[in-house]
Amino acid sequence: MDLVAEFEAERGRLTALAYRMLGSRSEAEDAVQETWLRYAGALADPAARAQVGNLGGWLTTTCGRICLDVLRSARVRRETYPGEWLPEPLVGPYSPGPAADGFAPDPAERAVRADQLGTALLVVLERLSAEQRVALVLHDVFAVPFDEIAEVLGTTTVAARQLASRARKAVDAPDAPRHTADLAEQRRVLEAFVAATRSGELAELVRVLAPDVVLVGDSGGHFPAARRPVTGADKVGKLLLGLFRQAGRYVQPLRARPALVDGSLGLQLETVHPDGRPLRQVIAFTVHGGRITGIFNQLNPEKMARVPALAETDTWPPRW
Repeated sequence: MDLVAEFEAERGRLTALAYRMLGSRSEAEDAVQETWLRYAGALADPAARAQVGNLGGWLTTTCGRICLDVLRSARVRRETYPGEWLPEPLVGPYSPGPAADGFAPDPAERAVRADQLGTALLVVLERLSAEQRVALVLHDVFAVPFDEIAEVLGTTTVAARQLASRARKAVDAPDAPRHTADLAEQRRVLEAFVAATRSGELAELVRVLAPDVVLVGDSGGHFPAARRPVTGADKVGKLLLGLFRQAGRYVQPLRARPALVDGSLGLQLETVHPDGRPLRQVIAFTVHGGRITGIFNQLNPEKMARVPALAETDTWPPRW
């Protein structure tokens, strides 16, 4: 039996599972690699492998336990994180048209984005305890039975069911940004957003924003960013117009292009900070009812390693 081939057939699904639990592609890949090491160590003997009837279930349980340990330790790290925390973005090309899905060619990354888990939901998942997050992702996304989830969490089936129920209520909280628009509507709204930021007119920009819009920025302490979410169309609009005016004074003209960010339409931006450092941003949006309900600006350079660089031909405003 080819252990490598058998595991590789499951890698994409395991990467998807780990990313949804951890919100970090690098941590997800580390968790999957650790799953491989345990798989190769525990099931290398044909007799041991023969005793595992459902390999997918065994790998899911093993990966889930690894992610649970990572989440528990990550909770401590994120309590001391400078400012707001946003997930490491998964960025792929946006090609308008009915046949375009925007997914990157890498099979593992395609699996990660298969149900278009958006940035906003990953942010909401951060509110959950490690146990709640694992229970919700395993059951609601991957349809793992609660008795198997209980085994991962080291608890009872009833307790695992309760953890998922509490997590579901948190995800469905009324203050979570709503995101119901398809890609066509997202494009119309983002085009209006770009036009409004270029006009410099606050009233024009506010018309594109939902009254309770929220803006979250994650710089990891590397660049100035609001340390708390900014809420409300007027406050968010003023902040955005100030940021775009400031960008006009940077060393390099602002460059941009549309991209799919965690399955939804967003923007990549690049310039050079006045202190000479490259400043790269990935902005994710949530859209509902023809207005932007959430803006999630990732500018932490430590989370940009996998984001493709812009070309010299990418300019501001972006070409759709």
